[in-house]
Amino acid sequence: MPDSHAMRPPPTPGRPGQIGGHDAIFISIAAYCDPLLAFTICSALTQASQPERIRIGLVEQQLPEACVRLPEAWERQVRRVHIHPLQARGPCWARAIAMSLYQGERWFLQIDSHTWFEPGWDDRLIAWGEHCAALNPRSLVTTYPNAFTLRDGQPVATIAGAELLAFVVRTGQQFEPDHPVLMFEAVPVSGQAPLPTLHVGAGCLFGPGQLVQELPYDPFLYFHGEEQAFALRAWTRGWDLFHVPGIPLYHQYVSAGDSRPMHWSPELDAQRQVRSAELSEAANRRMAALLWQGADLGIYGLGTARSLADFAAFSGIDYAARAIAPHAYKARYGY
Repeated sequence: MPDSHAMRPPPTPGRPGQIGGHDAIFISIAAYCDPLLAFTICSALTQASQPERIRIGLVEQQLPEACVRLPEAWERQVRRVHIHPLQARGPCWARAIAMSLYQGERWFLQIDSHTWFEPGWDDRLIAWGEHCAALNPRSLVTTYPNAFTLRDGQPVATIAGAELLAFVVRTGQQFEPDHPVLMFEAVPVSGQAPLPTLHVGAGCLFGPGQLVQELPYDPFLYFHGEEQAFALRAWTRGWDLFHVPGIPLYHQYVSAGDSRPMHWSPELDAQRQVRSAELSEAANRRMAALLWQGADLGIYGLGTARSLADFAAFSGIDYAARAIAPHAYKARYGY
């Protein structure tokens, strides 16, 4: 992994009214003891066509002595909140804090802290964002990106699909008796145009900055279900969700033997007053309240522009009937 002290700093940020203001991209990052955080920030800034337009909202859940140190020029583009890992309350809570660091940038991008960017990623995402906005001003671009791994300290991509990576309900998934949380996967699909989708990926979520006001992240969820809830909140409020071809970033997925700490890793979790299992159970109850019980969750609830019945017709996922149609799975794309 690159040493943060050796990273090439970007140009000095532009004055208000220059490109840093008009086309600025706010990147939301919630990092939990992640050894790839410095790599991710380095990649975002050095691979951008115009790094001066990038602003990063970082929630760094890390031991004080292990926090990432950045070049001074980069620090001016990073709004950082530090939280001791023992005080952390899970990914959604941290993402909500990171989102609160937004300051009016035109574009919003949420990623995970183990992300690798292609050169010119900013121009390409903005171009697709504008393309989708012409279809619906309330549009989100999202997927589970192609994977990468580090070999001898260098990122290497594993390409599952060179064009579209489209969401479907994971094979074999059905509703549990006590909560509606489902698992999803992304499958390769051919195409060169935006493709409407039924889900979002929390590690690759791009759209206009107004989503921060209209779709604030729910801090009361934990991990599983966060994407499902966000997608349904957005869709029922009139937002359209899209896949686009050739997403210009990559994600390091967890593999067997991966040593990257998680919020629920036993060593620190055992020291907390409120443990991960309790937070997860509470989140499942909240998901049931949202999707099965019609609870009023305020800004974190469903919208009225479209109904869950409309979503069932679109996606094949029927929350009222607690049923999943064949076209919600891989069969949706001919698998």
